[in-house]
Amino acid sequence: MTMAAAMQSRTAEAPARSKASRIAQVDIVTDLAEAEAIWRAFEANGHLFTPYQRFDLLSPWQRLVGAHEGARPFIVIARDAERRPLLLLPLSQRQSHGVRTACFMGGKHTTFNMGLWNAEFAAQAGITDLDALLAPLREHLDVLVLTQQPQRWHDQQNPFALLPRQSAINGCPRLVMEPGGPPASRISNSLRRRLKSKEKKLQSLAGYRYHLATSDADITRLLDWFFRVKPVRMAEQKLPNVFAEPGVEQFVRSACLAPRDGGRVIDIHALECDEEVIAIFAGVADGERFSMMFNTYTMSEHAHYSPGLILMRYIIDRCAEYGYRSLDLGIGSDEYKRMFCKDDEDIFDSFVPLTSRGKLAAMAMSSLSHGKRLVKQNQMLFDMARRLRQAFG
Repeated sequence: MTMAAAMQSRTAEAPARSKASRIAQVDIVTDLAEAEAIWRAFEANGHLFTPYQRFDLLSPWQRLVGAHEGARPFIVIARDAERRPLLLLPLSQRQSHGVRTACFMGGKHTTFNMGLWNAEFAAQAGITDLDALLAPLREHLDVLVLTQQPQRWHDQQNPFALLPRQSAINGCPRLVMEPGGPPASRISNSLRRRLKSKEKKLQSLAGYRYHLATSDADITRLLDWFFRVKPVRMAEQKLPNVFAEPGVEQFVRSACLAPRDGGRVIDIHALECDEEVIAIFAGVADGERFSMMFNTYTMSEHAHYSPGLILMRYIIDRCAEYGYRSLDLGIGSDEYKRMFCKDDEDIFDSFVPLTSRGKLAAMAMSSLSHGKRLVKQNQMLFDMARRLRQAFG
């Protein structure tokens, strides 16, 4: 179902602006199938988006996870006067306590959230264009909750950075790779030596190998192992098992098996031997950047030799070989991430009120997010919060 918002009358009533918006029409699509063709066209060259916004990743999330959570598709497509698509926003709409909100699809499973933009339009988009985009949404929403957005992607600014924003709750460490650079520019020689020493213990295992899973059978086998081991690992850390939530396992399996340019929407890198799977890292990639989504490692004695770190070294060197320019290990500044990722991605949240009711909601959400960020940045407060969470489950 599509709701077309005619912009001409609104533009005529608005005060004169120094620069007219290229956006002439905004469509709101509430059916994934209806949006699919345009969405996939936005994934071609000449467009700005992160691999987390691919149709074959967010479509199964919406069907299998979002729908269970009460989220409904709210896909916004902006067009120019010739009806050429300029932007697609993959959003989900929810209603709680009488407040209508829309946020990016993907929930907890996307590190970065963005629209899918015509790259040339994104490079020139200004606040007038954003005003034209948001105006028709006020009939349907009270507030936009646009979290975990990268300020830049592939050296191009995210146009939503022009909206009111604040730093995201969590940061994301990043490794910047120099094309053709020496191995030491990615991983220090001292760390390489330590990992090589640890790996000697594993190299004696029969069938020891690193590989990127390519066949359906290998992907399914590795996921079967992951969904057995990961709950045990999370229980050890007294963390909730997000993979046990309704629809999540089916969503992950669907995206890992979905084909993409000779690969998969979610790639699975593995370290294993004939006896067992030792470690896996799974993430999304677009030829310039690899972003980790989930990982785990063996419960056997082989875990003592840092298989996750060894696997990470293989992935980094493989990405460098294929000309990737950056890599991240997901949200959060865990110690192992800082061993590889020395830079930080600038990530921001925007809570955009569209109605008077939305102003109060946006203010409350912004304050709560800011408070959580303060806790995460203060080790004493963070430890206290973690102990309380563990105590009360």
